[in-house]
Amino acid sequence: MSDVLHHLQTRNSAPRLTTPAPTGEELEQMLQAGLRAPDHAWLRPWRFIIIEGERREDFGEVLERCLLQRDPGAHSSAREKARTAPLRAPLLVVVVARLQEHPKVPLSEQRLSAGCAAHAILLAAEALGYAGIWRTGAAAFDPYVGAALGLEPAEEVVSFLYIGTRDGSAKTLPALETSDFVIRW
Repeated sequence: MSDVLHHLQTRNSAPRLTTPAPTGEELEQMLQAGLRAPDHAWLRPWRFIIIEGERREDFGEVLERCLLQRDPGAHSSAREKARTAPLRAPLLVVVVARLQEHPKVPLSEQRLSAGCAAHAILLAAEALGYAGIWRTGAAAFDPYVGAALGLEPAEEVVSFLYIGTRDGSAKTLPALETSDFVIRW
C-alpha cells in the first residue's frame, strides 16, 4: 500500500493537542493543500482565519461572550470552558465558506467545497507529523462570533480546526466494512 493511501485510511482526530504547532512554512503547506479542494467554476468558496499565540485568549473571550448572549445565567464552569476552548491547541484554523449565487454551483456545493478544504488541511497536518480535530458547536453558527471574526453576510464558519502535536497516542478506531456503506446499482 502506498504511504498516501495508508495515511488516508488511518487518519483520526486528536482531541488532546500540545506544542509545538506547525511552523510558518508548514502552515503554508497545509493551507496550500486546502486550496486544492474541489472547486466547481473556480469560485474559491473558502477562506481561512488563523488564530494563534495570545490571540487564542482573545478568541476565548469572544466565545465566552457568545455563551453569555445565548445563556446569561451560564454557570462559571461553562464560562471557563468557553473561555479556555481555544487554548486546547497551539493553532486554530477557522475555515469559512464564502457563498455566492451562481447559476451552475449551488450553495450546498460551495459549503461542501469548503468542507473539503478543511479536511485537506487536517490531512496535510497529519502528513507533516501533526494532528488536529474538527470542531464546531454553537459558536460556529453564532452571528456574534461571525462578526468578531470579520465574516461578511454571505460567509459561514464551516469548522474550527484545532491543530498541534498529538498529546498521547492515537485512539484505536474500529475497522469499517465498505459493504456496510456501499451498494452496486
